[in-house]
Amino acid sequence: MDDGLEIRLEPSLDIDDAFSDSQDFDSDYQFSPDSIRHDLARNSLSWRVEDDEDLKPRNGFSEATMDSSSTLDLHSDQPSEEDNPSSLQFVSIPLSNSHDGFSNNSEQHQEDPPDVTDTETPYPAVVIDVSSHKITISTDHAQISSPPPSTSIQSHSRSTSTAKSDYSDHSTKSLPAPEPSSVMPTHSNSATSTSTSVLPSPTTTAAVTASVSETTSVPSSTLKPSSPTHRITRSVGPSALEKFVNKTRPSFLPPKSRQEDDKHMADWETMMKQSRAAAEKRRKALQQRRLTREKKIEESLHLWEKEIVPDWRVVQKNPQLRKLWWKGIPTKLRASMWERAVGNPLALSKDHFRSCNFRAKRALNSGAFSAATLSKIEDDIASTLPSLHIFHHETGPLYADLKDMLCAWVVARADEGLGYTIGAAKVAAMFLINMPIQQAFVVMRNLLERHCLRSFFGGSGAKEDVEAYYRIFETLLADGMPKIYFNFKQHQVSPASYLPDWFVPLFLDHLPFEACARIWDVLLLEGDSFLYRAALGILGVLEPRLFFPDRHELLQLLKGENKAAIDVATREGRPLDGGKYEIYGLDEETLWERIDSMDEWWKESTWNRLTRRELPDL
Repeated sequence: MDDGLEIRLEPSLDIDDAFSDSQDFDSDYQFSPDSIRHDLARNSLSWRVEDDEDLKPRNGFSEATMDSSSTLDLHSDQPSEEDNPSSLQFVSIPLSNSHDGFSNNSEQHQEDPPDVTDTETPYPAVVIDVSSHKITISTDHAQISSPPPSTSIQSHSRSTSTAKSDYSDHSTKSLPAPEPSSVMPTHSNSATSTSTSVLPSPTTTAAVTASVSETTSVPSSTLKPSSPTHRITRSVGPSALEKFVNKTRPSFLPPKSRQEDDKHMADWETMMKQSRAAAEKRRKALQQRRLTREKKIEESLHLWEKEIVPDWRVVQKNPQLRKLWWKGIPTKLRASMWERAVGNPLALSKDHFRSCNFRAKRALNSGAFSAATLSKIEDDIASTLPSLHIFHHETGPLYADLKDMLCAWVVARADEGLGYTIGAAKVAAMFLINMPIQQAFVVMRNLLERHCLRSFFGGSGAKEDVEAYYRIFETLLADGMPKIYFNFKQHQVSPASYLPDWFVPLFLDHLPFEACARIWDVLLLEGDSFLYRAALGILGVLEPRLFFPDRHELLQLLKGENKAAIDVATREGRPLDGGKYEIYGLDEETLWERIDSMDEWWKESTWNRLTRRELPDL
């Protein structure tokens, strides 16, 4: 081999005798792997290096004294053959670890960095000839042009080449060359290698020597220290996902165990199932009571036709007939009763809608109709009674009538310098459901001319009147519901935060349709005073929910957008496209129970006194 270094050893242990055929197996000496290792360790001091001259670096590597111990094939079933000289050879493959190997010149590494583009670092081939006691270390100069200073060959390998091979005469197998990823940089000046040596068979000795001498091309740019690997241990307790899904434990307490959490989650699911069943049972009972009430109203039709239809003003004098009106007008008579209760103070003719509609069509065709006003009308129609689907812009049968009615209403108000008010589509829709469009237009115009509603639909010109109505409502709220009044004062919630949303659409956005229709029956009869009584009744139903520590949450509840209530309604399967306050359990029955309970403190004289004080010109 090229550039070999010979080191002569004088062993004190006769290896030939240790594997001789003439060994006495009947002696007291116990031949076992443990005894051989013990004997080798005891005589290891007798081995010495004959030539102890200073080591000089060769090819960038230092050739160090090698304190190598050979691991023999102690489990072989066949004895060695003395007549075969090749069986007396050992093959040693030193593989340096991160602390062993050959030193390099650190100064050369700093001054002359090598070109690592095409550098290939071979493993040195080591052959031990036992017969001549000679160790030869060789490298292939043809593979490298200059030694890479930042790399060394890893020579620390596991002693895993135990004699369990399925082939060869001595059941031996040499270790394969290490992977390029095991090459790590080092700057040590000496190395102590612990190699694994086996007795190769005659047919494989040359092949093993050649395979060890092969070079492995590893670019130095890819040589990175291997990070230590650790076994991943699972932390004690529930995982982050388990903590996230833990819904039955307060956040300030430690998480539960898996068994306890599963049990409580099962209990929670059972309770939610029972809650949904109870809610469905209550809903069916409420529906049944409503149908029974409507049936009684329809059965009173003959009394209406006999007592009220001839002269509706009789209800103002007869308390029994007035009470009958408060229970609701039969559907068949609702159009005529509403028209009579509202009256015609504007003295509008039956052709009033036809003339206003003609002017609106002409303005739309000529482009004189305001595009902003038309956009407001479209948006307002889109949010009108979405649960009924009769005003949908594509499939709704009453969509065209509602749009024509609103455009005609805008033209009629234009003479007074008033524009469109968001919420008017709800009022027009309620009239269209109960009567023809010509009749609905006249009744709507007369109703919105009542002073309270005219103030809320009058725009900025009626701001002072609107403020006066706010003060009237606050006085009534303080007298009848002082707790709610002081709670609103504490959170700085004024009537302007919620009253316009109730009064302009006449509660149609927030209440169920049946409850709203019954309120309209009484509102058209009693006038503006019942508008305030209905608003106070709504606050009475919502009272248990109004005491929030946060103003933002309180305003969200008044707008019908409380997240917790929406989640509960969704879980119970209740529809969310009806009145906004349906998520709070507000229905016709609960609202009217609250309104009827206000008879103890509500007085019409108080309303008249407050209006005269706040609106002296009325």
